[in-house]
Amino acid sequence: MKIDRISEKMNGYDKLVIFYFSGTGNAKQIALWFSELAIKRHIDCQIFDISKTDINKIETSSSDALVVIISPIHGFNYPKITLNFIEHFPKGKNNVVLMNTRAGMKIGRFVTPGLTGIAFMLSSLILKKKGYRIVGQIPFDMPSNWISIHPALNENTVNFIHEENYKRATKHFNRLFSGESDFLAYRDIVQDILISPVSLGYYFAGKYFFAKSFYASINCDNCGLCVKQCPVKAIKIINYRPYWTFKCESCMKCMNSCPKKAIETAHGLLVAISILSSTIITILLNNILKFNIQSGLIRFLLFSIVFLALLWILYRLQHLLLRNKLIGKLIFYTSLTHYKFWGRYKSISDCK
Repeated sequence: MKIDRISEKMNGYDKLVIFYFSGTGNAKQIALWFSELAIKRHIDCQIFDISKTDINKIETSSSDALVVIISPIHGFNYPKITLNFIEHFPKGKNNVVLMNTRAGMKIGRFVTPGLTGIAFMLSSLILKKKGYRIVGQIPFDMPSNWISIHPALNENTVNFIHEENYKRATKHFNRLFSGESDFLAYRDIVQDILISPVSLGYYFAGKYFFAKSFYASINCDNCGLCVKQCPVKAIKIINYRPYWTFKCESCMKCMNSCPKKAIETAHGLLVAISILSSTIITILLNNILKFNIQSGLIRFLLFSIVFLALLWILYRLQHLLLRNKLIGKLIFYTSLTHYKFWGRYKSISDCK
C-alpha cells in the first residue's frame, strides 16, 4: 500500500489514510467516523487495521494526504502492537495526527476524561525522527471496556458517550480538514507527565500481570473464536482449553466477544498471589537476609519479580486444576466476571 506524502496546503488535504488498533471496537469506531466524514466531503480515504497490516508493504509516494494513527491506551501508553507499528513505520514527509481512546465514564451529563500518559509524547518523537510532521494529538474518552476491574457500562451510558464522542470527532475532523493543527491533548499535559512513571511500570510488569488474569470457565465449548480473533495471537490451546501467554495486550476483545461469556478474570488467583508475594518478600528480607530496605522502588521491584514468577507457576497450575469440577467451581465463584450483573462490553454500532 502507498501513503502519499503531503505538500504544504493551507486549505486542507485531499486524502486521508487511517491506521487503527482496536480490541472491543472503540478505536475502530472513531476511525470509521473519520472515514465516513471524509467520504461525505468527497475526500479519498483508506483505512487499515494495524493488527492485519503488513508494515513491510507500506510505501510512500507524493500527493496531499493526512495520516491518522489511533489506538487505545493501555497502562498510560499505546499498547506494544501499536508502538511496534509506529517504530517500524517507513520514513516520510506526511502530516500525522495521533489519536487515542481512553477509559471514559459518565457522571450526570458529563463524560469523565481519561489519561494519555506518554503515548503521544513517545510516538511523536519516533515519527518526527522519521521525517513526519505532527499536526494533531487528540484523545477520545470512549466507554471504558476494562471489565476486569469494573462492571460493564449499561447501554444507555455507552450510547451517551458515543454521541458525545461523535460530536467531538466531527469538530476535530472539520478543524483538521480546514488546514488547522489540533492539539487537544495539551490540556492534559501536566497530568500526563505526572502519570508517566506508571506507564513504564505497566510496560515492564503490569502488562504481564494482566496477561495472566484471563481463563476459560466450564462454559467454554472450545469454539476457538478467541484464538482466531486475538489480534496479537496471544491465546493458544493447551489441554483442550484456551491458555493466555505473556503476549496478551489485555485489549479485552476475547472476554467481550466470547459467545458463551466463558472468558473470565481470575480475581481470586490474583489476590492470593498478591498476599503470597508480600509474605515471601517480608520473610525473605526480615528473617533470612535480614535486610531493612527503606526504598519503596526496590521493594516494588522485588515484589514484581516474585509476583510474576508465582503468577507464571500458579497460572499453569490453575489451568490444569480447571479440569477438576470442584476446584473449577471454586475458581469461578471467586471471579467477579463470573456473575451476570458484571456483564460484558462491546462498542455499540451507530444503528442502535
